[in-house]
Amino acid sequence: MDFELTSEQDALRRRVAGFVAEHILPLETERENFDAHDNIALPVLSKIRDKARSAGLWAPQSPVERGGMGLSMVARAVFYEEANRSIFGPVCFNCAAPDDGNMSILARLGTPDQQDRWLQPIIDGTARSAFAMTEPHPGGGSDPGMMRTRAEKRGRTWVIHGHKWYITGAAEAQHFILIARTSDDPKRGHTAFLFDADQPGWRIDRRIPIMGPEEHGGHCELTFDGLEVHEDNVLMAEGRGMKVTQTRLGPARLTHCMRWLGLAKRCVEIAQDYAAKREGFGVRLADRESIKLMLGGLAMDIEVGRLLTMKAAWEIDRGGFARKEVSMAKIHVANLLHKAADTCIQINGARGYSKDTVLEWIYRYARQARLVDGADEVHRMVLNRILSEEGRDFWRWEAQS
Repeated sequence: MDFELTSEQDALRRRVAGFVAEHILPLETERENFDAHDNIALPVLSKIRDKARSAGLWAPQSPVERGGMGLSMVARAVFYEEANRSIFGPVCFNCAAPDDGNMSILARLGTPDQQDRWLQPIIDGTARSAFAMTEPHPGGGSDPGMMRTRAEKRGRTWVIHGHKWYITGAAEAQHFILIARTSDDPKRGHTAFLFDADQPGWRIDRRIPIMGPEEHGGHCELTFDGLEVHEDNVLMAEGRGMKVTQTRLGPARLTHCMRWLGLAKRCVEIAQDYAAKREGFGVRLADRESIKLMLGGLAMDIEVGRLLTMKAAWEIDRGGFARKEVSMAKIHVANLLHKAADTCIQINGARGYSKDTVLEWIYRYARQARLVDGADEVHRMVLNRILSEEGRDFWRWEAQS
């Protein structure tokens, strides 16, 4: 792996960093720029998105011919890390979850007609989206084999009944990707469906309250009581729902890591600034050995996370699945984000616990990182399975032929 960025990638990094510093970071200081759920207010977001489009920093994951930037995974790692220096950054560039992953999967697996109907409005920013898979007990979560939402074929239409929850963005989504069981086949028993919020046969039961700040549209509980989806709106093919899911979730987990690294770096930045100014008992905090150990340890952990993330991105770009690389990055960076927020709040003292900085926002947000897109324990089980299969080859270096 080459650890050097291309000149184009480094120029992109500097452009994103400059845009965030000039246009997005200042928004965090005024409470009127926040909505009721602690995210950027939609009227403010609309103006910043217009500026991002004009700057050519829009939909980095999407095809150039559809108005995106068509970036590789390595280039996205560079972009997303800089974008999430601000808590508002990713959504301003149209690369926030869940739209980010949904755009990627529709661009990769959707038919041209499906891309026109379901993908293009998300790229354009005229529609938001959601991915509906997780179910309450006894339904499917990390184990899709437990899924109970079912779709029955009637002529050329699928009729869907079931129950989903913690569906990110659902309250403001217009376009949905829904995973439902279509047979009892353990490998080909699930199908991915595309549907619109205006279709009858489904409802949002509630927006589930959570401890952290919320993405636009929250995390919702949904009921399907006869939603009808035409067979033309099956994504990929009947029975290929798990293929759709696997294709989406691996890169989506990795882009989470890219964004979380930006937040972790922001935590350190705030702590460094405070420690350089704050004195106690005649000594600057920055000169105390305990503070040096805290910040030095975080700097190392962030760099480890960046290397894990970039290795996984490189593996995907060269055509690999990067299963173990993504799982290692997901575990490490999720825990790192929480550690960074916690440590930097400690350094800032009461200031860090207040809303005078974004540290408390990041701290509340960070706890979800060890749960979303597979809990730590699930990814460790995945790594153990790969270790059992590969043995010493788990740690192999790829060699040029």
